[in-house]
Amino acid sequence: MWDFIVPVCVSDLVKTGGINQYVVQDVVSPKQLASHLHSFRAALRSQGPLCILEHFDTAYSVLQHFQAVDIAVKEDTLELLVQVVSGLSVSLPSLLLSTTLSAVDRKQQLNAVKMAVFLLCKLTEHLESDSYRQSIITAPSKGSKKGKSASEGQIQWDTERETVLQALTQLLQLDIRTLWSLSLVEEEFVSCVTCCCYKLLENPAISLVKSKGSRDAIIHLLGVLVKKYNHLLGASVKVIQLLQHFEQLSSVCAQAVAVWSSEYGVKAIVGEVMREIGQKSSEELSREGSGVKAFSCFLSELSTLVPDVMLPNISVLLTHLEGESHSMRMAVCEVLGEVLIRVLSGDGLNDTARADRDRFLDTLQEHLHDTNSHVRARVLQVYTRIVNSKALPLCRYSEVMGLAVGRLMDKSVNVCKNSIQLLAAFIAHNPYSCKLSSADLKKPLEKETAKLRELRERGKEKAPVAVIEASELWEAMEPELLQTIRAELEPGSEEEQGEREEEEVEESDRDTAVKIAQFLRVNKYRQAVRLCVQAHSVFPESQLFSALSTLTVQSVTDTLALLFKGSEQDPPQKGEEQPPAPQEEGSGRNEAEESELKKQEMLVQYLRDTESFALQVEKAIAVINMMLYWKTTSVVQEAVQFCVTVCEFSVANSLSGVRRMLPLVWSTDAAVKEAVVQAYRRLYLNPQGDTTRAKAQTLVDSLSELMVDASLGTIQCLEEIVQEFFSSGSSLQNSVVQVLWERFTGKQESSALQRRAAVLLLGMAARVEREVVLSNLDTLCSVALGEKVTEDFLLARDTVIAISHITDHNKQTKNSPPFRLPQDHQLFTCLTQAIAEGVVMTDPYWQSFMEQAVRLIYFLAESPDQLCSRLLQRCSRLLLDQIAEGGEGSKEGGQSQGGQAQDEEEPDNCVSLAQLLALCGSVAFWQISHLERSVSVELRRRRGENEEREAASTSNKSKQASNESCVEEELGLVGASAEDTEAELIRKICETELLAEENLLYAFLPLLVKVCSSPGRYSHPQLTTAACLALAQFMMISPSVCEENIRLLFTVLERSTLPVVRANTIIALGDLTVRFPNILEPWTQNLYARLSDESSSVRQTAVTVLTQLVLKDVLKVKGQVSEVAMLLIDPQPHIASLALNFFNELATKDNAIYNLLPDIISRLSDPERGMKEEDFHTIMKQLFSYITKEKQTESLVEKLCQRFRTAKTERQWCDLAVSLSLLSVCERGFKRLQECWDCYSDKLAEPGVYQPLLSIMSRLRRGAKPQLKSQVEDFEKKLTAVHTKGLENVESGETEEQREGGEAESVCTPQPLSKGGRRPTRGKGKHSTSCLEDSDLVTPKPRRRPPKKTQITFSSDEEEDDAVLAESETPKVTTPISRSSRRTRLRH
Repeated sequence: MWDFIVPVCVSDLVKTGGINQYVVQDVVSPKQLASHLHSFRAALRSQGPLCILEHFDTAYSVLQHFQAVDIAVKEDTLELLVQVVSGLSVSLPSLLLSTTLSAVDRKQQLNAVKMAVFLLCKLTEHLESDSYRQSIITAPSKGSKKGKSASEGQIQWDTERETVLQALTQLLQLDIRTLWSLSLVEEEFVSCVTCCCYKLLENPAISLVKSKGSRDAIIHLLGVLVKKYNHLLGASVKVIQLLQHFEQLSSVCAQAVAVWSSEYGVKAIVGEVMREIGQKSSEELSREGSGVKAFSCFLSELSTLVPDVMLPNISVLLTHLEGESHSMRMAVCEVLGEVLIRVLSGDGLNDTARADRDRFLDTLQEHLHDTNSHVRARVLQVYTRIVNSKALPLCRYSEVMGLAVGRLMDKSVNVCKNSIQLLAAFIAHNPYSCKLSSADLKKPLEKETAKLRELRERGKEKAPVAVIEASELWEAMEPELLQTIRAELEPGSEEEQGEREEEEVEESDRDTAVKIAQFLRVNKYRQAVRLCVQAHSVFPESQLFSALSTLTVQSVTDTLALLFKGSEQDPPQKGEEQPPAPQEEGSGRNEAEESELKKQEMLVQYLRDTESFALQVEKAIAVINMMLYWKTTSVVQEAVQFCVTVCEFSVANSLSGVRRMLPLVWSTDAAVKEAVVQAYRRLYLNPQGDTTRAKAQTLVDSLSELMVDASLGTIQCLEEIVQEFFSSGSSLQNSVVQVLWERFTGKQESSALQRRAAVLLLGMAARVEREVVLSNLDTLCSVALGEKVTEDFLLARDTVIAISHITDHNKQTKNSPPFRLPQDHQLFTCLTQAIAEGVVMTDPYWQSFMEQAVRLIYFLAESPDQLCSRLLQRCSRLLLDQIAEGGEGSKEGGQSQGGQAQDEEEPDNCVSLAQLLALCGSVAFWQISHLERSVSVELRRRRGENEEREAASTSNKSKQASNESCVEEELGLVGASAEDTEAELIRKICETELLAEENLLYAFLPLLVKVCSSPGRYSHPQLTTAACLALAQFMMISPSVCEENIRLLFTVLERSTLPVVRANTIIALGDLTVRFPNILEPWTQNLYARLSDESSSVRQTAVTVLTQLVLKDVLKVKGQVSEVAMLLIDPQPHIASLALNFFNELATKDNAIYNLLPDIISRLSDPERGMKEEDFHTIMKQLFSYITKEKQTESLVEKLCQRFRTAKTERQWCDLAVSLSLLSVCERGFKRLQECWDCYSDKLAEPGVYQPLLSIMSRLRRGAKPQLKSQVEDFEKKLTAVHTKGLENVESGETEEQREGGEAESVCTPQPLSKGGRRPTRGKGKHSTSCLEDSDLVTPKPRRRPPKKTQITFSSDEEEDDAVLAESETPKVTTPISRSSRRTRLRH
């Protein structure tokens, strides 16, 4: 019988083989294959699977002519071969168990198995290659008709592949090894199957979900080969090869190795693969195509499947932690993390496992400081999973927490984001407490620590000497005691013993034993020995001293040892004979005390750990709160989620983050805005409770807590959140409104703060549904604005704010009359009554209430000017009556008492007068606003109605024109036109009627001017503040009033000693600048001067106002902006951040900072300013960071170099050189630097000039092209040569002063430039100014010193002259600004 040898190559079977080796005899042509396959099928039905022995050539011919045969032939061949293999799987089990199987039959079966498997595997490989080739060809026409027709002509291989693999697996699972001699399966047979499997794995689609069945079948087939056919080493090598060449197979290979080790029990395969990867060197992994990414993905995936199997071999991977490949470091860290989570977690670890756990955790902690940011981020992710799985030992919480907080400042955004996630996981899974507050934990910790200290002290007082202590004492005293015993037992001591015996004869044996032990404790050995010897003679029958019947050194020693040790620790065998031990009586009590002590120690340690954890969380909160305004969206989202988490756990200061993120509801980034809205919905708008009432109560409590001590900006942002809640149609709306009303009216017990929060929340709800407030106006008036209004002006103020939400002020209404209430409405009666009563009181909150009340009157009342006129008259009479009553009271009293009463009355009168003036100013301001907004809009609305009525009878064309005109009016486009009758009417009223003599406001203007110009007489701070602000509001009415009093207002700004007055005046002048720019333009320099005010509040106000004016193009940006630059180094961080924001916004305007930089440098480097070098460098570093365009850099290089010529001092040279070094100089800038050599070459002897230029050269060398690099190096040598030459001149003695400029340039003159530059003549660097003619960046030397300002003195009580700037000090108008252009700008 012949043997079938599995060939290496298919074509080898047609060649002449060895003895008894099967060779293909007849290769059938493609045309005859159909008939031969029919014969094959018939033989299979009649003979069974052994027919393959006769029809092998037919199937082999299909392989030979595979590309030429039809699809039907391929399908039939595949079907027949699958049936043969399946038939063998069915027939072989019984044959393999048979003991009568002959050698010939065994060989026959073996040949059939090898032939069938060989043919099926080779045909599978051909079909797989053909399928992959067809998929590439038809891929571009996916979904088209052409692609569908092409696929229809192909075999459905995706469905047949799994059938083939299952048939092979079923056959190879049998114990067919017995068919081979000595059960040694030939390697070629195994390779035939494995090569087929690996060929299938190379298909890119094998890792897709749709190929899961085929993928699992391949893995199980290979698992059988690995387990039964000695394919372990081959599989491990092949896995490495697949990973190197097919990156997409990383997860497939990991799944395969996991299945082989778990389901087939071949765990050694994991170690082999890990060892192969571990032996890869860093150099090999750094090469392209090394598969390092696939290796790392494979290890990460495998660690999630079989971490317990990987643990014994994990040491081979640890070498990669020191390698250069960050991907491998990430993978190893992930493996360590999975092992820690799945294997080395829990309390039941042995010592070895615990040591491994600690070692792996130490390794992960080290790589939190890895040089690669991706590794740091991955380690943080691993720690997050460890913490979420509660696998981190408690003793490491504090350490890892500290490292995570440190990573918040990492330069990598990804690391920061993962740090926030880890910290959030720590808080969410912390084992300490559901509420983390170091302040709340401090008192319990102190209390329990004191209790622990007390327990320890009590234990020290009661605790007996321990057994070990008695033994140690006995061992220490024994040598000396032996000497004493020997000395006492000598004959010379008998007389002393007699004397001693007489003293102790009456003592009992127990008392004597105790006394002997006491002697031994205090080192009285002689007395103890004597007493012991005497005791035996006195108590001969006592068992305590029975050993002394024979008086020897040893017997005495043993007796003393028994008495000493027994008295401390031995339990009594017979209570009457053993000396009592002190600890025996309380042994049970001691055990209880020790147990209590241990519990207390554990409690104290727990509290300490909790406090430490809480402190670290609070530290993290401070950092993460700053990250809420980063530009990276993902970091902001993580920071928002963290703030929510810490708030839910009641961490101290957590509310600060929640409030800080509130303004992000205005963010232009939709993702950030949505994150904030969802956060507030989670925290406040989705309350927990059993009933609707309970939920509403919880929601109101949460929102009220957020509004306590909230700023105006916070409340405005919160309005958006609350408005969204009431717009969402929540089922809680009615219940929430009901709870708010109950809290406001006092039906529900609540504090004053909660009542104020309730009414503000009702006002926010009114923005969505006006009836919430409008239908309850009477309630609001009676509760907050009624008789008790003077008791709580804050509640009254917030009530007025809530009512203002029902007005049309912020609503866009078209062609509908404004919503207003009649003058006699109860609301206005209450408001005017409250204002009038409060004007003669000294309540500090009256003014804020008054401002909101006047605003509401003008928004909501019909003819508000009449109401306010009567209100002013009433308040004036009340004030006059109060002054008159005070004067009469002082006359009735005695002279001394009257003087004292007058002194007490004057401050009250001043406060009342201040409040009256504040009321006047508020009325004047809102009167202007009422005219220009409400009245003007109403006039346009009425005109539009008239035009519509007139146009109703006209043609469609005229109607359309009329509508377009009306739209233009609504948009305000006609407002800038001089022909706009409504605007002219309003302007005329403001300029001629509001301050006419017959108008009530006119009567207060002289008083305001008097108070402001006479600070000596009117020195009360509140009066001065109110008068100045009111005067500025009066000046808003007309340009004539503004021109008359502008000098007085600027005098107050510069001369007032009160920071609040100066700050208020700056705000008022900012408004006046917007309203009357032509009048205020000459005074711009005075506004900028307040940026250097000694008061931080004034500086802050000044920079805020100027930022708004400049960014809105109301003020022209000039050289005075250097004063804003000075604030970049302001000691107050908030002011510095405002200045930084100013320049950030200014940088968005084209070339704004570029145009200003030379002037800023000139002013800041002025020797008279005396700025420190460090401060100058800090400011310039920030400003030059905005210069990003190459052309701007090139121009600045040239102009800064030219400025060296006019610089007079060494400090100015150094400042210019530092400024140059801060520019991002490129090749073109370098050429400019070379061209301007003669401008600074004579200054290079100064280190402050030389070093910055040298730093420019060092930056240029990095990454420069060879040609440029050579030029830079040559120029650097030239710089060094000139610098050294200057130093040598200094060391050898000063040269002649006459040659100071010329000789330096003659020695250091560079070679002629390639662009035709001429060698500079002597002294050109000092005297030539022709190069500055085209530059507007050089600050010229002032021709004359500015005239010294005339000293201005304020009037005293005796002098009443106006304390204003002299006429000569009044700046003149230099640049007129047209009104139309200003209005156009303001509209946009």
